[in-house]
Amino acid sequence: MPPSASAMDFFQLFVPDNVLKNMVVQTNMYAKKYQERFGSDGAWVEVSLAEMKAFLGYMISTSIYHCESVLSIWSSGFYSNRSLALVMSQARFEKILKYFHVVAFRSSQTTHGLYKVQPFLDSLQNGFDSAFRPSQTQVLHEPLIDEDPVFIATCTERELRKRKKRKFSLWVRQCSSTGFIVQIYVHLKEGGGPDGLDALKNKPQLHSLVAKSLCHNAAGKNYIIFTGPSITSLTLFEEFEKQEIYCCGLLSPRKSDCTGLPMSMLANPATPQTRGQYRIKMKGNMSLICWYNKGHFRFLTNAYSPVQQGVIIKRKSGEIPCPLAVEAFAAHLSYICKYDDKYSKYFISHKPNKTWQQVFWFAISIAINNAYILYKMSDAYHVKRYSRAQFGERLVRELLGIEDTSPSH
Repeated sequence: MPPSASAMDFFQLFVPDNVLKNMVVQTNMYAKKYQERFGSDGAWVEVSLAEMKAFLGYMISTSIYHCESVLSIWSSGFYSNRSLALVMSQARFEKILKYFHVVAFRSSQTTHGLYKVQPFLDSLQNGFDSAFRPSQTQVLHEPLIDEDPVFIATCTERELRKRKKRKFSLWVRQCSSTGFIVQIYVHLKEGGGPDGLDALKNKPQLHSLVAKSLCHNAAGKNYIIFTGPSITSLTLFEEFEKQEIYCCGLLSPRKSDCTGLPMSMLANPATPQTRGQYRIKMKGNMSLICWYNKGHFRFLTNAYSPVQQGVIIKRKSGEIPCPLAVEAFAAHLSYICKYDDKYSKYFISHKPNKTWQQVFWFAISIAINNAYILYKMSDAYHVKRYSRAQFGERLVRELLGIEDTSPSH
């Protein structure tokens, strides 16, 4: 990307104009069909590409200003924003919101519960794959998607009860060097289809499916994947090893699938342990490590030699010896925690009722975070060092067409 690249240029690596134009077409098609069925809407005029960009800009602004309702922009309250409100009337925005669609109609072959958003997720994935090559070390996890704490603190109990629980779980494969989310996997919690929980007998089976879906295009690249206890299992790691994907995972006798692992390593020893002590058992390239540090921690890995030494540095305790696999796991997971702390507060706070719309706005939020990570790695960052909040503000203003985004600006 050139030094003159704008926030919009980075965002459009993942959400280009052809994707936005498709949203325009699908929204207009849905509005037409809706009115044929339920009666004409005299106030409706077909949406244009410029209006669709402005519509996205208004939604994205909720991630910067953390207002619970996007309609606050047009209010006279604390979250009102006159410069944004002048671009489009509230009535027009609400009309577009009413008819907004990514896929207007289900095709006869479609059985997928997320058919209304899946083409967008596929397009987003293609953008991620072509724009970024991740580091060797990556993490599989559920990103932190919390409610805005300001809203939770101010809303009434009745408003909280009205908000439905999410009907899906969002899993990602994330580059542990940069925080870039390489792959997204959305799992529906309800329904009897191939993606429904009814199709799976137990949670380990579900988490194994999630891991395989997230790593389906990672084969043969010698990646090292770090996993939490819900995914870590001997069967999965052995399957990944055949595909030249190597793993290091935290193991829990309660949460993990421990099939094939020696029971002697899963039970805590009767004799008291000192900090930094560990036991190891091996099977081929696979090592099971039981390490003690104010409690027993177990790790399963085929990515690190168990005889290689590492160290965990604690502010109070100083250096605690451990196998290198333990040190690597702690280092990469702490980076992801920092990423969650920094970027999770920039998720779009608009909360629709429809599941496909919730998934769509989460995916847009991830795309913007990824765009900012690429921006920080590019020459453009050295021209104007925008923070994540400033980058979001620039993107909103460029989508609304408030400022000139040409290189000469």
